[in-house]
Amino acid sequence: MVFDRAAFDGAPVELPDAAATEAAGAALAAVPGLRTVYLEGDLGAGKTTWVRGLLRALGHAGTVRSPTYTLVEPYELDSRKVLHFDLYRLADPEELEYLGVREAHGAGVLWLVEWSERGCGWLPEPDLRMHLEEHPDGPEFGRRLWLEGSAAEAARAALAAAPGQE
Repeated sequence: MVFDRAAFDGAPVELPDAAATEAAGAALAAVPGLRTVYLEGDLGAGKTTWVRGLLRALGHAGTVRSPTYTLVEPYELDSRKVLHFDLYRLADPEELEYLGVREAHGAGVLWLVEWSERGCGWLPEPDLRMHLEEHPDGPEFGRRLWLEGSAAEAARAALAAAPGQE
């Protein structure tokens, strides 16, 4: 998937290291009404690191791994259920029907979807689309996080209010 900056609102959020990427995930756990998030970026961009931060903020204490081989990793938390999808290995979007994903998109369930373009036509529209990319000056400068969607403004506010932000 080609990243189109013009599709994203505003300036990117600068994430200087993996800890900042995880903290961004934690901050976005506080965005009200979030149901579907598309996570975009190259392999190794930090998508699972971001998910780890969000899950920790929601109370998950166990291991967080990319569901590359399982397609979906469910997390039953006290506050809500979270489904972390990685559709990289999906051969056909119709395979999502066999996973029962339409039935799983109920109230209180948060979907985090990596490689969403592979599920085109079968996935709900996202409240938030995020794109993580390596900083253009090199990996030693961290990553950039771009936000777009109906929850982008609330996400930016949550990031600005997070500890360590100015």
